[in-house]
Amino acid sequence: MADVWGVPESSIPGVGTSAFELLDSLGSVGGVRALLVMGSNMVVSAPDAGRVEQRLKALDCLVVADFFLSETAALADVVFPAAQWAEEEGTTTNLEGRVILRRRAFDPPSDVRTDLDILTALAARLGQQRHFSYASSREVFEELCRASQGGPADYAGISYERIDADDGLFWPCPTADHAGTPRLFADGFPTPSGRARFHAVLHHAPAEDWDDAYPLYLTTGRVLAHYGTGAQTRRIADLHALSPEAVAEMHPTAAHLAHVSDGERIRLTTRRGTATFRLKVTRTIREDTVFVPIHWGGESSANRLTNSVLDPISKMPELKVCAVRVTAATAEPPA
Repeated sequence: MADVWGVPESSIPGVGTSAFELLDSLGSVGGVRALLVMGSNMVVSAPDAGRVEQRLKALDCLVVADFFLSETAALADVVFPAAQWAEEEGTTTNLEGRVILRRRAFDPPSDVRTDLDILTALAARLGQQRHFSYASSREVFEELCRASQGGPADYAGISYERIDADDGLFWPCPTADHAGTPRLFADGFPTPSGRARFHAVLHHAPAEDWDDAYPLYLTTGRVLAHYGTGAQTRRIADLHALSPEAVAEMHPTAAHLAHVSDGERIRLTTRRGTATFRLKVTRTIREDTVFVPIHWGGESSANRLTNSVLDPISKMPELKVCAVRVTAATAEPPA
């Protein structure tokens, strides 16, 4: 990267903090004081979301670039209306490693900028346009090709023209006459011996287990009609009609013990907060587990409940399991 940008290698930062650690430092002494958020809705998506909301409110300045007023954008001091994906062009590398080209389908509304417009303008205001000045998404991609040359994900041999001609190319593709690599590791692995390395991993129980106060496990996931935090899909009438509200699922035995019934509103409480959901009683779930979807904010925000404890190696939060208590929503709220 230093060679590509023409800067000293020492000027490039090393490994930073993980995503949740960064969010948890917002607004603190020595922490981040101003934040630009692009296309992320962490007030809904981050674990222990109530705590994240408090950190965002502690910032001196929060700026959000998005094309809907998400729950995070609603907290911002400034919102940049940003072009959405159908109004921009560029490349996308999908989960199978195929690099595909996205063409602009529509022009954005007047005075609405693309992500690239926003970032290059910001770089110019910061006096860094020499290192961050691009006339098009093609220039960004060509820089990626130069920067990745020789690395495991080598884009050096990929171009817009080749992507068009071949309906996408798979990385690594190190040269212009290379066919790409649809199947990784067919002939070896990127280790000195060419052989894979396997590591024994010890299983650990969840950081938070059930107990008398919180006698069930909570797990979270997705439903068919919605995507991510629902900032887009909850605004689409047909998808909203399919799934108009957040529904928790419990086994009949668990529901009976909690004195709650199918179709009523329930309150879920963990050590971090509370949220309310419509209840669906079903035998397709474990007796000791409650499932809730992640696509809603506000009073039905699943991540008001989830645990932010981090894996010691990956630093990923333990979003998928924590201890929970279930009561009827009409019952007295917990202290």
